[in-house]
Amino acid sequence: MERDLIVGGQAVMEGVMMRTPSAYAIACRKSDGTIITTAESLPRWSDKYKWLSWPVLRGGATLIQSMALGIKALNFSAKIYEDDLKAQEELTKEKVLETEAALVEGTTDEDFTKAKAKVIMPDAANGRKASQSAGAIGSIIFALGFNILLFIVAPLLLTNIGFIALGWAEGPVLAASAGWWETFKAYIWEIKPHSWVAFNLADGLVRMFFFVVMIFSMSYLKDIRRVFEYHGAEHKTVFTWEKGLDLTVDNAKPQKRQHPRCGTSFLMVVMLVAIVLFSVIKFDAMWLNLVVRIALMPLVAGLSYEVIRYAAKKESGAIFKFMTLPGIWLQNITTQEPDGEQLEVAIKALDESLKVEPQTA
Repeated sequence: MERDLIVGGQAVMEGVMMRTPSAYAIACRKSDGTIITTAESLPRWSDKYKWLSWPVLRGGATLIQSMALGIKALNFSAKIYEDDLKAQEELTKEKVLETEAALVEGTTDEDFTKAKAKVIMPDAANGRKASQSAGAIGSIIFALGFNILLFIVAPLLLTNIGFIALGWAEGPVLAASAGWWETFKAYIWEIKPHSWVAFNLADGLVRMFFFVVMIFSMSYLKDIRRVFEYHGAEHKTVFTWEKGLDLTVDNAKPQKRQHPRCGTSFLMVVMLVAIVLFSVIKFDAMWLNLVVRIALMPLVAGLSYEVIRYAAKKESGAIFKFMTLPGIWLQNITTQEPDGEQLEVAIKALDESLKVEPQTA
C-alpha cells in the first residue's frame, strides 16, 4: 500500500538530505565509514498563512523554503567533508613526523633521539570563519545572477539576433557610419519578430539547450558524478517509501532512479511553462521583456510545481506525463546507479527525518 506522506530530498557532498512535510534530516558519510546526521523540524507556513496552501502560491512558498534548506544542507555537507579532509591530513602529518623522529641519527643525546617532534601549524580556518557568512551570501547572489544571465538574458539576446539575421524579425535601421557598438545595441534594443509564438519557442529551446549542455558537461567531473550517484540513492529511497516497503538497502536497489517529482524534471517543466506563458506577453523593448520574464518567474515556478505535483499521481493525464518526460530523460544523466553504502546513507537520512516528523511520531 502506498504511503500518503510526501517525501523528497537532495543529494549533497557524500550524503543526502531528506525532507518530510514538517521535518528534514541530512546524512553524510565520512572517510572512516561513519555516518554523521542532523535533523530538525520545519515550519509549516501554510498553517500560519492559509493562503500559502492555495494552488500556485504554495509552489512559490515551497520553492523558497527548498532553496533555503538546500543551501543549508550543502553547507552542512561541505563542513563535514572539509573537517574529514583536515583530519586525514593531520593524521598523515603525524605519521610522517613520527617516522622522521624515529630516523633521527647523529647524536648521542638519548633525550634528543627519543623526543617526539611536534610542529604547530597555523590555523587557517580561524581566518576564514569571519568571512564564511558573507561568502555564503555572496555565493547565493552570484548564483542567482549567473542563472538569470545564462537562462534568461543570453537566450533572449541570441534568439533576437538570430531571428534578425535569418530575416524572421524586423532588422534595425543603421547609419552608414555606425560602429560595432552601435550595431550591437541596435540588434538587441528591440524585439520585433514576425511570429511572437515562434520567437518564444526558439527562446525556450535555446534555454533548454544551455541547461542540457551544462548538466552534460558537469557529469564528467568526478566529484559531481559522486553527487549524481547519491541523487540516484535518494530517488530509490523515495520510491521504496512510496511503495510501502521496508526501508532497507535490498528493497531500494531494484527501484528506479528517475522520479517525476525530481528537481531536474521541475526545471524542465519550468522552461516549458515559460514558453507558453511568455508567448502571450509581448513588448518591443528588450529591457521590458527581460524585466517581465524575471518578475514572472515566481508565477512560472508556481504553475510548474502544480504540474509536477499532479504528474506524480497515477490518475494524472497524458499531457502532464508528457510535460515531465524531458526531465525524466535528463535524469539518466543527473542520477547514476548508487552502491549499497550510498543507499544506506539515503535511508538513514529518511529514517532520521521521519523520527522528527509529527505525523509519524
